[in-house]
Amino acid sequence: MAAKPLDGKSAIVTGASSGIGSETVRALARDGANVALAARREDRLEEIADEVEHDHGVETLAVPTDVTDEGVVGELLTETVEAFGELDVLVNNAGLARGGDVAKLSTEEYRAMMDVNVDGTFLATRAALPLLEESEGNLVCIGSFAGQYPRPSNPVYAATKWWVRGFALSVAAAVGEEGVAVSVINPSEVRTEFGDDESFNERFAEGEVTEPVEIAEAVAFAARQENSTVSELDLYRRDKFSGF
Repeated sequence: MAAKPLDGKSAIVTGASSGIGSETVRALARDGANVALAARREDRLEEIADEVEHDHGVETLAVPTDVTDEGVVGELLTETVEAFGELDVLVNNAGLARGGDVAKLSTEEYRAMMDVNVDGTFLATRAALPLLEESEGNLVCIGSFAGQYPRPSNPVYAATKWWVRGFALSVAAAVGEEGVAVSVINPSEVRTEFGDDESFNERFAEGEVTEPVEIAEAVAFAARQENSTVSELDLYRRDKFSGF
């Protein structure tokens, strides 16, 4: 049997219970990686983990995780290393969108986005970096079209994704000499459960916008790099700029 590109490697995917996260778990497992699945929905994590083990013959670990809790994030890293021996890939995928208009946005909605999108990315990255330096691994962050262009419909969400991009690219400059690759994947709309009042799954028909598996393939491509870094990959629906 031919070797797979991530044979013997281990990965953590946050927000792994649906959408981009669950498809990323499948893509990394297909490439041979053992995967720790992190999200809040334990039953869904275990369902996906069992499916992936059956389909790809890798080891999995379902770890119920609140990425905004520093202690829980630390436990996620500890459990992953205990199970797999090392960490080679961290995918910061957990994200949240709430509200829209700043004047109508509640403080609770604001803090929820900041906590998950900003603090969650920071806490997981901080905990993982020493391990990724040991393995000369790959850090992949899910950014957004909203993190590159002004987004009048949801300025706070956009701001969190501008932060993710700035943070990730700055971390890349800091840890490149340590052999760590840092990548940012920037999708526009993806047909998932993601969204606020109406999910993108409900808003768009199949084929209208990007599918989760397309983003997962971009993540897997970045994670497979051994000597180079995929700095940023943008995946937008083909008519995204038609109204600009």
